[in-house]
Amino acid sequence: MGRRSSVSKLSVMQVVFVADFFSDQILGGAESNDSVLISYLESNNFNVVKKHSAHCTLQALQAYKDEFFIISNFVGLSEASKKYISENCNYIIYEHDHKYVATRDPSKFKNFDIPSEQVVNYHFYNKAKKVIVLSQICKDVLEKNLNLNNVISIGTSLWSKDKFSFLRSSIPAEKSKKLGIINSANAIKGTQQAVNYCTQNNIDYELIQAAKPEDFLLEIAKYEQILFMPQVLETFCRVVAEAKVLNCKILTTPKLIGFFSEEKLVELNGEHLLEQLVERTDDACRLFKNIIDQSKEKITVILNCYRRPEYLAEQIQAIKNQSVRPTEIWVWVNNHKDNESYDFDALDVDRVFNNSYNWKYYGRFAAAMLAKTKYVAFFDDDTIPGNKWFENCISCMQEEEGIMGGAGVVLKNKKYQGHDRFGWSSKNVNKVKVDLVGHAWFFKKDWLKYVWMEDPLTWDNGEDIHFAYTAQKHGNIPSFCPPHPPGHPELHSSLKGYKYGVDDKASSAVRNHNVFYQERDEIVAHSIKNGWDIINVERNK
Repeated sequence: MGRRSSVSKLSVMQVVFVADFFSDQILGGAESNDSVLISYLESNNFNVVKKHSAHCTLQALQAYKDEFFIISNFVGLSEASKKYISENCNYIIYEHDHKYVATRDPSKFKNFDIPSEQVVNYHFYNKAKKVIVLSQICKDVLEKNLNLNNVISIGTSLWSKDKFSFLRSSIPAEKSKKLGIINSANAIKGTQQAVNYCTQNNIDYELIQAAKPEDFLLEIAKYEQILFMPQVLETFCRVVAEAKVLNCKILTTPKLIGFFSEEKLVELNGEHLLEQLVERTDDACRLFKNIIDQSKEKITVILNCYRRPEYLAEQIQAIKNQSVRPTEIWVWVNNHKDNESYDFDALDVDRVFNNSYNWKYYGRFAAAMLAKTKYVAFFDDDTIPGNKWFENCISCMQEEEGIMGGAGVVLKNKKYQGHDRFGWSSKNVNKVKVDLVGHAWFFKKDWLKYVWMEDPLTWDNGEDIHFAYTAQKHGNIPSFCPPHPPGHPELHSSLKGYKYGVDDKASSAVRNHNVFYQERDEIVAHSIKNGWDIINVERNK
């Protein structure tokens, strides 16, 4: 039975773009990059609100709290404003010039090892959904010194289609001049140092300058060689890339230029380099859009409390730290003496369902029907997710929709016992299609209706089996275990399963072991008999 599809009206999403300056004021590298990205977003149905960093007061920010932020250069952003954004907003930092180090230049330190007292804005970078940098060297420096796990290198600056067309038309057939030095008033571009070098070594040179950007490129195109001696670590360096497109040889200190950390670009020139830059610009713009699109996905989280209330605070904090932040967090409390003295009012959550009865496994499924978000996420009470678990699930959803879960099970036969397991305990590198999932669930709220289309064989066990079975039978919804790659715990559904899930409070504890698994065997057999197609066994065999 196929799923029905629906067509919804195209909605406009608002993005707040924060920068010190924009391209109509200053046409520097950062402003040029930002202009291309803003134009791309506007052409893809985003309403971009441009805000100068110095004007981002707390009052101004509060009006945009629920919007997505892109933070470009932010020297004018106050400490209070940075704190507010980091604690209340979804945002990307689009990194242009090393605002994580007090010197604004990591090359001042040997091997780019920044002393800890020189690191600034750590909290702001750490809390960003992503930090987008222009080259591999910038990614390496940030990760090494700030120990971040949210950095992505796009490996390029951004150019408009018109600028690419102009560059393509300006590639010279031959050169008329030997050596040029870019004449810049900006001291960090090293014009004086390059002049001094030529003077001391009796090298003939000419200074290159022009009032208009197009005329400047036409002048560069005339030279066989460009001497460029930057005085800081250039995050990418547009002019170097443009000069190589124009078939100039670059004489420089490559360790100070982000472009030269991009191995696939270094050996290219002319049309071949241009095509790579076009591809990377397109990929980078799509990356920004995809990250913003992910942030639109609203999630209600429902935690289940029975006998382990001591883990709730840690669970809630891990959920609040997700790179894709949930819309609301609810706690479903099943009555038990182990939680009767716990102060649920002290929890920083949106709803607490404090029941005078133990509704066991299905209570949270009933509560979730009240959610108003596209997605619902459940966590067992021993499950502490890595901070990119939701991001992991949404990425998998975008590839192929299904019930995502942290402990995936592939049945070997018509019993539960003896199954193959995937997820946090086995560290699967790729997404795996499975028969059912547990421990942590992530799925579309609309799919909850399938749970109630049939009464379960028992209300006392097997809600994970029943959900997978009814969703597949009535909605053609498969189940998947997202990647849990070794060495990347941030993507994992559960970080402490072996520590928190093995006590005598577990449903599958030794005291209850035989009954628990016998019931699950019976639930599997019942589900297969009534129409569940499991992976390894055809239904009617």
